[in-house]
Amino acid sequence: MGGTRPLEGIRVADFSWFGAGPIAGQTLANFGAEVIRVESETHPDGLRATQPVPLGKEGPDAGLNVSGYYNNFNANKLSFALNMNHPMARDVALRLVAKCDVLLENYTPRVMRKWGLAYEDVLKVRPDIIYASQPMQGTWGPHKDFLGFGGVLAPVSGFSYLSGWPDRPPVGLGTNYPDYVINPGHTTVAILAALRHRQRTGEGQYLELAQLESTASGLGVFLMDYANNGRIAERNGNRTAHAAPHGAFRCDGEDRWIAIAVFDDRQWQALVATMDSPDWALEPRFSTFVGRKANEDDLERHIEAWTATREAFALADRLQDAGVPAGVVQTARDVLENDAHLHARGFYRYLDHPEAGRTAYDGTHFRLHDTPGGPDRPAPLLGQHTEYVVKQLLGMSDEEVAELLINEVLR
Repeated sequence: MGGTRPLEGIRVADFSWFGAGPIAGQTLANFGAEVIRVESETHPDGLRATQPVPLGKEGPDAGLNVSGYYNNFNANKLSFALNMNHPMARDVALRLVAKCDVLLENYTPRVMRKWGLAYEDVLKVRPDIIYASQPMQGTWGPHKDFLGFGGVLAPVSGFSYLSGWPDRPPVGLGTNYPDYVINPGHTTVAILAALRHRQRTGEGQYLELAQLESTASGLGVFLMDYANNGRIAERNGNRTAHAAPHGAFRCDGEDRWIAIAVFDDRQWQALVATMDSPDWALEPRFSTFVGRKANEDDLERHIEAWTATREAFALADRLQDAGVPAGVVQTARDVLENDAHLHARGFYRYLDHPEAGRTAYDGTHFRLHDTPGGPDRPAPLLGQHTEYVVKQLLGMSDEEVAELLINEVLR
């Protein structure tokens, strides 16, 4: 283990911001690509100004380098401070792109055109570029200029409608789910496919990942059910059509819950035995799946009366040992500090950041046996690698750099 990482030698100009773009870029960085975040003090990534921040770093003087949100998505990257709203910045950006294999951005189509960095512009300096674009709803169509984030994509794509209880309004996903999983994952795969194609043919290409379409693809089962059967899926809480019980039940204390799922009669009998065969569980109406499903309200009420007096982790162990699918609904502290499995696998990496201190970073989304990947460097300070980019990578003279600094282009 520990050989050359598979993407070493690949350079990425990462113009993206917030979640979907930077997370895709970080995956490339974790496996060896040199990913250069292009950002500016005049228009920083919004995540740099968001919580959480380390204790003692709160308040208006926290600065733009301590956000755990930003740092977790940008480990292993370099930061190049370039004020893209300055007219002199375009030439610098094109000189950078000419040295890169991949350009990554997630704005509406008008932004890159405004900067003079549309695909046709970039082709003039790097004909084999892989230009990966993540507009919210695509580069053409009636909604091509609509803005949005994961919090907008979740309801627009149909996810939020399915989240919650049938007698209540939709509650949403509680997080910008498309930003973290679907869209960066699809983008990473598309970039890798394009790199492979270029390796075989010498041809670059333009990649368009419309985030709405990428997100909607995760609803395949529900969309197919409507297309084929005319059924509109409705909110169903934690229940599912093929299991009963299937839900989260209170344990000792209001903030502790355990998830229990029973998919067949064998698991049901194991659950009954673990509950010491109470009279209610032996009633004929609960003896079959159809009966349990028809009486699910009563079933859940009885189970929660039993779980409410028990410690969540000990109960999860008992149920798992008996062959009943179960698990504690874990808090962030549980996952980060107490989960023995994640700890044993070393998923979270602790890295030393010059301003945020020693903090946890997510590990890689997948592992390669010989080259397991990063992160092994903390997120960069804003503009930390500007000198490296302009002098070593772009070969600018001291006079050129001084002019850019005086004109606040490198800012």
